[in-house]
Amino acid sequence: MLSFNRRTLILMLAALGACGFQPAYGPNGAATNLQANIEIDAPTTRDGFNFVRHLEERLGQPETAQFTLSYALKLNEDDLGITPAQSITRYNVLGAVDYAVHAVGNGAVVHSGTVDAFTSYSATGTTVSTQTAKRAAYARLMIILADQITTRLIATSGGWAQ
Repeated sequence: MLSFNRRTLILMLAALGACGFQPAYGPNGAATNLQANIEIDAPTTRDGFNFVRHLEERLGQPETAQFTLSYALKLNEDDLGITPAQSITRYNVLGAVDYAVHAVGNGAVVHSGTVDAFTSYSATGTTVSTQTAKRAAYARLMIILADQITTRLIATSGGWAQ
């Protein structure tokens, strides 16, 4: 088990400060202008609703936004496990989101990108359990995609959210 003495801890903190590290949400941090400042396009599907809900949990719901976020969800399923009797026992759920952040004043794209991820679910139970597993897999995927976008927005916000 590693043990650090006080001197080692102070040196580590000093080195961290010397490297230019600044908390994203700290005072004058790059991401302070993101909180409750991005209006996300309204969802049109269950998956879109889950996606937007999670983004708003992370970024906050704006009263007067300086930015808007448009997105396009692309979802697909692949058969993953197939028995010798040709029954599918597992599915991969693949998802990608193209997104763009626009300045409210002039509509210019200030940041854009694409994120992708996957999750899976089992189809070996009853019809009800399979449908429940499918719905849960899609909900998990929306959380993963929203978290990836949030991370990218925080990481790049110093260049466009000022």
